[in-house]
Order: sequence, then C-alpha cells, then structure tokens
Amino acid sequence: VVRGGLELHEDATVEDLKSSIYKQCKKYYPERQRLTLPLESGQTRPIVLEGGKKLKEYFAKGSEYKVVLKDLGPQIKYSTLFFWEYIGPLFIYPAFFFLPIYKYFGFTAERVIHPVQTYAMLYWCFHYLKRILETFFIHRFSHATSPLSNVFRNCVYYWSFAVLIAYFANHPLYTPVSERQAKFGFGFGLLCQLSNLYCHIILRNLRSPDGKGGYQIPYGFLFNFITCANYTTEIYQWLGFNIATQTLSGYIFMVVAALIMTNWALGKHRRLVKLFNGRDGRPKYPHRWVILPPFL
Repeated sequence: VVRGGLELHEDATVEDLKSSIYKQCKKYYPERQRLTLPLESGQTRPIVLEGGKKLKEYFAKGSEYKVVLKDLGPQIKYSTLFFWEYIGPLFIYPAFFFLPIYKYFGFTAERVIHPVQTYAMLYWCFHYLKRILETFFIHRFSHATSPLSNVFRNCVYYWSFAVLIAYFANHPLYTPVSERQAKFGFGFGLLCQLSNLYCHIILRNLRSPDGKGGYQIPYGFLFNFITCANYTTEIYQWLGFNIATQTLSGYIFMVVAALIMTNWALGKHRRLVKLFNGRDGRPKYPHRWVILPPFL
C-alpha cells in the first residue's frame, strides 16, 4: 500500500501507524484498516494489532516492522447504523395505524380500531424510540464502525418485518384477543422492555466512554443468572407483544430474532467461559443460563 514503508518514532502506537497510512493513502482512513502480523508457520489466524498498544509490544527490538493491511471497505458509525435500522419501524407501524392505507388493498369501509390495536401501536413506538435513545445515550460500542453494506441488509430486515407485522396487526379484519390476554401480554412485555433498558445500563458501565474495557463478567440483576440477559429480555418482550396481538408475522419475527440472538449469545458465552477459566489469577466464570431460561 505504501511504497518504501513508513518511518515512525520508537514509542509509536498502532493508531500512529494507521494515521501514517492514512496520510499516505487517503482511501484507507483508520476505521477502514485492519492491521495484523504476517502469518507464521503453523498459524491459522493472524494476530490483530490492537489500537491502544505500542508497536514495539508486537516486534523484537531492532527488527523491521512488517504488518499486513486488510481493507475493511467503506465504514459507518454504529450509532448511524442503528438509527437507520430503528427509524423505519418507528414510522412504518403508525403509518398503517393512522393512514387510510387499506383502501388501496380493496377495504373501502371505515375501519374499526380495537383498543388492543391502539395499545400495540403505542407499545411498538415506545420500543423503537427506546432503542434510538439507547443508541445515542446509553450504548458504548467496542467497535466504532461497521461496514456500510450492513445498513442495507439490516434495514431490509427491520423495515420489511415492520411492514408485515403492521399490515396484519392493523388490518380491518383483525380479530382481537380477550382483554385479559391483551393486558397480560402488554404488561409482561413492558416489564421486559424496562428490564432490557436496565440490562443495557449495566453493560454500559462495563466500558469506558471510549468503548474500551475488553471482556468482563457482568454482574447484577438478571446477569447473575443469565449470560446475555439483554437478549433474553429482548426476546421475551416480543413474546409479550405477540401474546397480546396474536399475528403470525409477529411470531415469525420473534423466532428469527431469537435464532440470531441465540447464535450471538452462544458465541459470547463460549468466549467468556474460555477467557475466565480460573487460571493465572483470572476468576472462573459462574454457571449461568446462556439466553433463554429454562431452555438454554
């Protein structure tokens, strides 16, 4: 990438190297770079250079610094990615509730709006407004950016499910559940939403404002029993919504989301158990559910 190499001072950090590469080649801004050591014999994965460390921690004194640069492609801030994921559903669902959309599907008669449909719209908007506010005021990201392509993939996922769920939940032929079932579903779901918020606050406090902190064992509240309690409350709050609304599209969305988050949770649980193995002064990771008690 840089012909002739680069000269850096003795105490240069990985960030200094990225900045120097960027000065020489404007295409590769620091967030777009992934620096690793060259693969040695027997290695299957390269060693990634961590941003806060000095280069001399990776190389022998007096040796030539040689690193491998991988272009991660165009990047976008995680906060921007999450905003666009969530802003769509926040407006799509109320559009089906308030606007005369169904007349374009052949339903010209005046639509009767059941109380459960009103509560569902408020519940839905509260959830996605909460997510947006958490993105900007609570979440601390371990990685500053994400590939730009994730914006289109994630928006298709969230926005398309928002259309499907909103269409059936607000449909003129919608048949509501009993008042008791609706109250139980929304009550349980709201409790899970508030619990999810508290879980995110606990996770926030594990990282410094710059997002650093590495892997730590979360303690407190549901984290004393579940590794990924934030995912647990996320899934169960959609269960509450579906108990109250009873739409097939809503249950499909919940199952797909649960599968995705379960995969994330299993990976995180394995990493924490492997890292905190009780050796070399490290604490031993406590026995906990992974994500979905009493099943997993």
